[in-house]
Amino acid sequence: ATSYKELQLGWLTAYLFIVCFVGLFVLIPLRKVLIIDYKLVFPSGMATAVLINGFHKRGDRMARKQVCGFLKYFSVSFLWGVFQWFYTAKENCGFSHFPTFGLQAWRQTFYFDFSTTYVGTGMICSHLVSLSLLFGAVISWGLMWPLLSRLKGDWFPANLPEESMQGLNGYKVFISIALIFGDGFYNFFKVVSIIVISVHQRMGHKTLNMDANVHDNASNKPEQNEVFTRESIPMWIAGTGYAVFSIVSVIALPTMFPEIKWYYVIVAYILAPSLAFCNAYGAGLTDINMAYNYGKVALFVLAGLAGKRYGVVAGMVGCGVIKSMALVSCTLMQDFKTGHLTLSSPKAMLISQTIGTAIGCIVAPLSFFLFYKAFDVGNPNGEYKAPYALIYRNMAILGVEGLSALPHHCLQLCCGFFTFAVGVNLMRDLSPLRVGKWMPLPMVMAVPFLVGAYFAIDMCLGSLAVLVWHKINPKKAELMVPAVASGLICGEGLWSLPASLLALAKVRPPICMTFLPANE
Repeated sequence: ATSYKELQLGWLTAYLFIVCFVGLFVLIPLRKVLIIDYKLVFPSGMATAVLINGFHKRGDRMARKQVCGFLKYFSVSFLWGVFQWFYTAKENCGFSHFPTFGLQAWRQTFYFDFSTTYVGTGMICSHLVSLSLLFGAVISWGLMWPLLSRLKGDWFPANLPEESMQGLNGYKVFISIALIFGDGFYNFFKVVSIIVISVHQRMGHKTLNMDANVHDNASNKPEQNEVFTRESIPMWIAGTGYAVFSIVSVIALPTMFPEIKWYYVIVAYILAPSLAFCNAYGAGLTDINMAYNYGKVALFVLAGLAGKRYGVVAGMVGCGVIKSMALVSCTLMQDFKTGHLTLSSPKAMLISQTIGTAIGCIVAPLSFFLFYKAFDVGNPNGEYKAPYALIYRNMAILGVEGLSALPHHCLQLCCGFFTFAVGVNLMRDLSPLRVGKWMPLPMVMAVPFLVGAYFAIDMCLGSLAVLVWHKINPKKAELMVPAVASGLICGEGLWSLPASLLALAKVRPPICMTFLPANE
């Protein structure tokens, strides 16, 4: 058996249809828990809802103010994206790499990158989310990574490339995953326990508060909750859909990829609901979808189980199964949040998502092959390096070699951070409210471990702006914050489309703005 499979349009399209549609059904039974009982924000879903509601309520004076505010900050954000583009001719150029706190801090990713998207997200998310991000950034990039870098040559080889999973990058990936798992699994089993107790007590005509930290399960707008729960999606649809696509996957995947065994696929689909819940819960708090990290875990485990002969391909296939499922299910929860706030039919949202998923399974391979045939994709020295392709393949190779190939003490550190995540959640739930409300969110803390500290600073700035606005003019802030934040997010997001087209046309920005020490 080879450690690669030749890319072909046919099997790529079939593979996407097999692995993506399962994600549509996995979290349907928990949609009420995530959106109504836990009141998760899902910032992108909320931003979309604010935009839709604003256009549908133009007759209302307050709605007109919101629409005007949205359009104003949308324009500012879009034009700011255009302006920034002119200074990004090369890598590490432009305002997004402005050394706000000095070059030494910039090297550790502590700088403000002028991203209106993250500032807007910080305005929508709670202050605790932004502070948790900053706390995670300080622990990782402020303390751990500089200290571990000094151990290069002792704990891990000094001559490894930066993206190697056997070096510092291995600590970053697996410690962040340990935090995510600890927080996600704690909340998953907590919710499952509460549901079981609730069902048992309902049989005795009793009621149960779904969350000790939420004293009133009703949303501030009962009409939204009523519409969201009135048109329920039958459990048999979720169960049947999940079972059917799981069976198809168990049969089809080993046929398409002989390297992966049928029982590996069964184990993946048994673990999938808990992983999908972890991912949706984290995205509801931070608006950051960590499906790719769950895919990395599946890749590492399956590559190790399959052995040296089949491990690389089996790991990559398993990664796609888990990642696609977590990604699609999280996107559906984002859409459900939009539907909840816009009084839309959950069934209509599910049907729309199904149609969109089918279109994506066809368009995505075609788009990929457009690049693959037109450009030298994957060449480390070319324009389209595809760095994540190299990272994922190296992870599979590392998984084949087993845990012994991890950097020194990485497994122990992961166990420690997993325990920390569970302990922090226990303290939040068991401590008095005045203490528990200050406990950081481990799921949120994990994100800057991988990504860097810069976006935590952006989001903290957004939270600070909201705090000051509420102090100066509470009524106006309550009305305008969602609209302003949505405008900041959508403006920069829309600019990414023409920016991508310019890159495809090989139109380069004319200027590279960068910063160097005075002695260089």
